[in-house]
Amino acid sequence: MPKFVMLSTLGPDGSATLRENPARIKAVNAQVESMGARVVHQYALLGQWDFLNIIEAPDELTMARIATELTARGTLKTRTMIAIEVDDFIATLEAGQDDR
Repeated sequence: MPKFVMLSTLGPDGSATLRENPARIKAVNAQVESMGARVVHQYALLGQWDFLNIIEAPDELTMARIATELTARGTLKTRTMIAIEVDDFIATLEAGQDDR
């Protein structure tokens, strides 16, 4: 299943919600899973971004729906990128050499 990296930063309302209810993070993870994906890893960050999530989703459209649903709440902003396993990337490059 494809993996995606989602970076997120909380807005003022999101930070207030988190302060009042830290377990909200797990509730959001459950909502992501209800949309057909799985949070594989999750990290709180210091700096420009507040969270880094590694998410498995069946495809880009599912991930786009999840990102849109989460940002539509107005409590956070996200940046989402597809993540390619290094071994898969190497295999793809090596397979491309056969085409020469």
